[in-house]
Amino acid sequence: MNQKKIKIIGDLINNAYGRARKAWTNRNLEGYQKLAQSQEADGAIALDVNIDGTQVVSVKQEEMLAFLPELIPALQEVTTVPLCFDNPSVKYHRVALEHHDQSKSNGKPIINSIAASRENLDEMVELIKEYDVRVIVMASEYFKEDGSSGQCMKPEDSLSAVKHFVELLMTKGSRTIDDIIVDAGLAPIGADTYGLVNLGLDTIKLVTADPDLQGIHFSVGLTNFAWGSPKTVRHQLERAYLTVASELGLDYALANPEKDPQPLDPSDPLVGQLRHALQEGRQQEGESLEDAGFRQAEAVMEICSEYIDRD
Repeated sequence: MNQKKIKIIGDLINNAYGRARKAWTNRNLEGYQKLAQSQEADGAIALDVNIDGTQVVSVKQEEMLAFLPELIPALQEVTTVPLCFDNPSVKYHRVALEHHDQSKSNGKPIINSIAASRENLDEMVELIKEYDVRVIVMASEYFKEDGSSGQCMKPEDSLSAVKHFVELLMTKGSRTIDDIIVDAGLAPIGADTYGLVNLGLDTIKLVTADPDLQGIHFSVGLTNFAWGSPKTVRHQLERAYLTVASELGLDYALANPEKDPQPLDPSDPLVGQLRHALQEGRQQEGESLEDAGFRQAEAVMEICSEYIDRD
């Protein structure tokens, strides 16, 4: 039997994808509408709206802010699926929310995302309260006592970051625990020499065990996971990861809904191979994180090797 169904936040409105990039270049609202409709048809329960630049296309902030007042209403003309506004800038979220019509949505919009290193964090929390939105919080950065931020390298650091955000959002943002989605972090498995995949899994496990955090949600950017692997195994690797992570509490994923991003059956051989690779990535006594990471990478290469000829 398959694991529980993962709720997909469709990620195709992103300039990393050719269709979205073409729509952006031409400012083609119909192209964006088609992307929204197709993702909803493929089961997405929310749509990520990310029109920022990539390595392929340069986008200035003023260009995004000028286009959002056209894009948001156009998307809401063709879908009632909640929109997930994806950008680190509070200006982006304010403009997006000002032009969002909640009466045309079957759920709250989502701010993606807030993190310990974000500028104008207080202003972002005020925006979250003002527009009654759900919010994705990053568990990859923690708050230092001096007010600065640091990169989480232990699940205890991530738990501390989550607790900080939950208190902040519930007291100052008037959020419920159900409004909060934790991005546990997900690195490319083949290049993960610092144990970041296991860190994300351990974070989910630790947070779900905390009695004060019951009911909180978890998400990851799924397309990060199998980056660089053969195309013939890439999406199955993603699904194998979902099997492992959903057992611990993952219930959302930012993903391409066209690729059936749902867990594999736990008995699938690829799930067992992935569990083995992740165990190889566990640091043993007397070795460095890099030692364990390279051992994990070798195990992943073994998984992929049988698929290379099919690519």
